[in-house]
Amino acid sequence: MTHETAPSAQTPPIMAKDFKRGLPVYAPFDWLKAGARDTFASPVSSLLYGLIVFLISVACVALLFRFGFSYILFPVIAGFMVLGPLVAIGLYGKSRLLAAGASRVSIGEMVFFKAKSPGQLLLVGIVLMLIMTFWLRFAVVLYALFFGLAPFDGVEETVNTLFFTDTGRTLLLIGSAVGGVLAAFSFAVSAFSIPMLMNEKKDTMTAMALSVVMAWTNMPVVFVWGSIVLALFLFSVVTGFVGLIVIFPILGHGTWHAYKAMRREEALAEAELESQT
Repeated sequence: MTHETAPSAQTPPIMAKDFKRGLPVYAPFDWLKAGARDTFASPVSSLLYGLIVFLISVACVALLFRFGFSYILFPVIAGFMVLGPLVAIGLYGKSRLLAAGASRVSIGEMVFFKAKSPGQLLLVGIVLMLIMTFWLRFAVVLYALFFGLAPFDGVEETVNTLFFTDTGRTLLLIGSAVGGVLAAFSFAVSAFSIPMLMNEKKDTMTAMALSVVMAWTNMPVVFVWGSIVLALFLFSVVTGFVGLIVIFPILGHGTWHAYKAMRREEALAEAELESQT
């Protein structure tokens, strides 16, 4: 005697219910608009945040030249993009407060915003610092292979040597290729995991895995967003980092909206319930 069993509904893959697929390719421009809207809603706090980032960036570059490390100027600038999502934590906090109905958000509320998974955020920060450290060590070794251990004298010599000599251009080509791979990896790992850990009770590995899956399954959209971030960051560098005062807050708030757009409403609602228990 045989028994026929009705086919059970196919169980969705792990985490598939947690993120959206097939977002329109123009979605990143909506995130950028939302980022600008959050920046200029109670603008003093966001612009002051951007000013602090600008001052820190200038101080870091000044220290490089002061202590004779100008030859790693470009790797350090590229490494800033690795740490950018972590530096923008306060901006995510402001966007969350604005979404909750706040009309004004002070710089103190941004800096001391309480994340839902603070310990896990620290672990993501450690991962990004390790990536940054590896990148800088690799850059130093690569520079030594091409130019030895003698540092460049001043900005002008650094730029002339790197851009207007065959050896310098080769170094930039190889360094850009390796740096691009590391930047893409760190972007996939952190772009959505850090806002997620600000807003949800998640462990580090789950958040990073979800971030990578969200980026992979929406690759065209994430590529457009990454290109926007890169273009605006390069513009900020060209302006002597002054552009960061406005651009960094817009990109930080925009990243928050990118995370919210990538997550399903059900997952966000579930996270909100978990945070209240």
